[in-house]
Amino acid sequence: MRRDVFQAIADPTRREIISLLSTKSMNLNSVAEKFNISRPAISKHIKILNQCGLLRIKKYGRERYCDINLDKIKEVDEWLDPFRQMWEDRFNKLDEILNINKPKK
Repeated sequence: MRRDVFQAIADPTRREIISLLSTKSMNLNSVAEKFNISRPAISKHIKILNQCGLLRIKKYGRERYCDINLDKIKEVDEWLDPFRQMWEDRFNKLDEILNINKPKK
């Protein structure tokens, strides 16, 4: 089952996992140690992130290591960019309106 990226990143725990893995690759136990939830719950979150392509799992001996799929993160960022620009433009216009209507001292 291929999962939707935006459903995956909607969960705060999964966003924290992405942030954690953004600096370095970690094994599953190391990731689980950073959270106050069960190891099976972390495994489920990692599975969802893996299914939607945001992270990869690689086996080294008996250990499984997770790392971020930067290509997929970049794809999401590029998709969001026009919306980011639209909101920046809207906030800039709002700033202009508020500054025009600001009482002068």
